Amino acid sequence: MLFNLNDEARIIGISGMIGSGKTILAKELARDEEVRGHFANRVLFLTVSQSPNLEELRSLIRDFLTGHEAGFGTALPESVGHTRKLVILDDVRTRESLDQLMFNIPGTTTLVVSQSKLVDPRTTYDVELLNEHDATSLFCLSAFNQKSVPSGFSKSLVKQVVGESKGLPLSLKVLGASLNDRPETYWAIAVERLSRGEPVDETHESKVFAQIEATLENLDPKTKECFLDMGAFPEGKKIPVDVLINMLVKIHDLEDAAAFDVLVDLANRNLLTLVKDPTFVAMGTSYYDIFVTQHDVLRDVALHLTNRGKVSRRDRLLMPKRETMLPSEWERSNDEPYNARVVSIHTGEMTEMDWFDMDFPKAEVLIVNFSSDNYVLPPFIAKMGMLRVFVIINNGTSPAHLHDFPIPTSLTNLRSLWLERVHVPELSSSMIPLKNLHKLYLIICKINNSFDQTAIDIAQIFPKLTDITIDYCDDLAELPSTICGITSLNSISITNCPNIKELPKNISKLQALQLLRLYACPELKSLPVEICELPRLVYVDISHCLSLSSLPEKIGNVRTLEKIDMRECSLSSIPSSAVSLTSLCYVTCYREALWMWKEVEKAVPGLRIEATEKWFNMTWPDE
Repeated sequence: MLFNLNDEARIIGISGMIGSGKTILAKELARDEEVRGHFANRVLFLTVSQSPNLEELRSLIRDFLTGHEAGFGTALPESVGHTRKLVILDDVRTRESLDQLMFNIPGTTTLVVSQSKLVDPRTTYDVELLNEHDATSLFCLSAFNQKSVPSGFSKSLVKQVVGESKGLPLSLKVLGASLNDRPETYWAIAVERLSRGEPVDETHESKVFAQIEATLENLDPKTKECFLDMGAFPEGKKIPVDVLINMLVKIHDLEDAAAFDVLVDLANRNLLTLVKDPTFVAMGTSYYDIFVTQHDVLRDVALHLTNRGKVSRRDRLLMPKRETMLPSEWERSNDEPYNARVVSIHTGEMTEMDWFDMDFPKAEVLIVNFSSDNYVLPPFIAKMGMLRVFVIINNGTSPAHLHDFPIPTSLTNLRSLWLERVHVPELSSSMIPLKNLHKLYLIICKINNSFDQTAIDIAQIFPKLTDITIDYCDDLAELPSTICGITSLNSISITNCPNIKELPKNISKLQALQLLRLYACPELKSLPVEICELPRLVYVDISHCLSLSSLPEKIGNVRTLEKIDMRECSLSSIPSSAVSLTSLCYVTCYREALWMWKEVEKAVPGLRIEATEKWFNMTWPDE
């Protein structure tokens, strides 16, 4: 990246999470003979850091670029710029600091080393974490003063410790030094502490956890709180952004877009990673196609900071890993109400006898992660009157049967309900309406007969629902017509449901509907003509609906429609009325279907049509 440059001023970057080896790489570049030869030994290395003296640093750079100590104020002599020079700025924390240290001089290359992405991503090198082989070698060098496990020492223990570091060089070196000359019994204790998100010893805490904690001081308070919230989710799992958005919105009083901006900011600082599902297009209007992952060491730091202080006084009550039972320290503290606003439970199968009484008068978010075929929900839910977000995720291999469901009558404030890999409980006319529920997610669930009972009016149970998402529910054959009585519905997303064949005929009653996503529903043969009567419909996704052969003839009546995704449908033509889609601005289709849109493209100014290659693979998710 440093070579094949012209004589213009250039700025390039090295980015990566703390402890990934960015500074070491930059120093090696500064010493590299080929690099020094390219710049005729004119290389300056400066560390910017947390509270830099920008005036002094700027003066040093100016003197380096001019070639002597004389001061020129803000002006530089005309002779400057005839030779190549490399300025390396290490540990740059903010864009504001960088801007004050930049000189736009031909021939000057500035290499910015930062945890955050401060430079154009196209000219930034992202430092990758170590693979298992290199990680083991680095760890062994620190732990045993050699690059491999000594004869007679437990390779299993070494593998477990290395695995906890997930390829992060700083963690590997510090852990190796902490365990150097320690007996295997000490190593076993260290592995257990690491699995709970705890530092092995004071050295590990000060050199890894404390360094990461120091970088969090650059965050504004709300962003830091959102970072700490990440500890509520299991280690090594992909977290749907929708789950996080719902959580952040409800407990930090953010709008959806602002909550997503916080996640983007954390990603730019390499404190988490945003991963987009490649099967969805960029123009989609839902966050469900985006996931978050986080390095285990960063999660450990979030847990370490969260778990300080008395258990009952913590803002977040989190289980670091899956346990067979609730932590004993929770039970020892249940003689008074808990202060937690966020509660995260991670267990195996739980029966009624496994729970003990707990009081959460302030809890707004409850995340229940488990792995079993049967699960009794905690009885203390009945007392969580402030609960706004309820997430139930089964990490087992098959959908679980939930007991003590439906939700107690006390949860009148519930706004968002996420059910994943469970049997959806049967709805009944005696069920207490969830009058404030706005968002309902059914992911990899067995619907059973929950929606098939004609006597059940879903609109009465969920009168204020705005968003319903059903994904990977293979026994869903149709939506009940009573769902169209929920006049507040803004979004319907039915994806990867192989057996749904039709939508309700009375869908036109959904006068507030803006998003209709029907991705990968291969048995869906047609859309009801009534969708042409939806006055606010903005986005339609019918991609990978392999049996869908036509659009309603009067589709042109949907004057509000802005985006259509129709990749890999069986459409043979577009209705002539489509030329009246005056708001349409974006269409995605496969290349062979481009010709269908020629007349519409002529009639609708600014319409963008993007062609994609054919691709379809309905892969069931691993998690």
